[in-house]
Amino acid sequence: MNPVITTRHLTRRFGEKIAVDGLTLDVYPGEIFGMLGHNGAGKTTTVRLLNGVFEPSSGEAQVLGLNPAQQGPQLRRRTGVLTETPSLDERLTGVENLAFYADFYGVPKHEVKKRIEDLLTRFELADRQREKVGGYSKGMKQRLALCRALVHQPEMLFLDEPTSGLDPVSARQVWDLIRHMSREEGRTVLICTHNLTEAQHLCHWVAILEHGRLLAVGTPHDIAAQIGLKTRFRIEVAREQAASAMEILGQVPGIRASQEDGAVEVDGAERERIPDLLAALFRAEVRFYSVIPQEASLEDIYFALHEGRVQ
Repeated sequence: MNPVITTRHLTRRFGEKIAVDGLTLDVYPGEIFGMLGHNGAGKTTTVRLLNGVFEPSSGEAQVLGLNPAQQGPQLRRRTGVLTETPSLDERLTGVENLAFYADFYGVPKHEVKKRIEDLLTRFELADRQREKVGGYSKGMKQRLALCRALVHQPEMLFLDEPTSGLDPVSARQVWDLIRHMSREEGRTVLICTHNLTEAQHLCHWVAILEHGRLLAVGTPHDIAAQIGLKTRFRIEVAREQAASAMEILGQVPGIRASQEDGAVEVDGAERERIPDLLAALFRAEVRFYSVIPQEASLEDIYFALHEGRVQ
């Protein structure tokens, strides 16, 4: 498959400040792609560059086969954008907000009513559609903003902190909707977030940014391998033999063992060393019942990169 987003050395400066610094990456159709980083890492500026709102200072980008800097208006008719703070008119009803944006995007007039009805039903807002948006909850406003981003049936979605400020139930609803759009509809979704749990649950690939620079890109598993993060293991042993297991494993060079709730946590070992570790316990007649690998989480990866704890 050809990528739907390609950037090569994409850079944007604001005076002396470099907001995006030589960004090179590819995003493929149907992916949920996460851009991770703290506030000021360059995520939002990147989205604006990819939608032709800003022009690059240097480098280049291509989105859906178009050059955003030169073909921004054509591109924006094919993408949907959800900003961190939804720009909804709270004096209008839900229906009126969507009708306004449908007209703005040039949705054929004979299709507007049906599209709006379908979206409001899908996002569980149909029973509140005639109420002014000022009376909506935060979660309802976020779902309406997603409706707005979809009203012109875009091929690609850019979501900036899509669950910011939402309660856990509303956040989970938004996650489910994003997964559905990727799996069932084949939409490419690019999410900007500093919510590592959200990215861990949703994203196929991630790019980690710091001060506009790309620190790493790939699946969490691949990035962990690239930067030398080892897999953790939880070995369940007979409770009365936990101390013996700790002593045996503690003699193995390069690993760290700790005891927790009748199990031994092993840190710093490669997956390929599991048979050797278990063989050592077996020879010492330590009974073990299960071995559970615990891959490095996005949180582990993120802080290792930002704290410089890489090979």
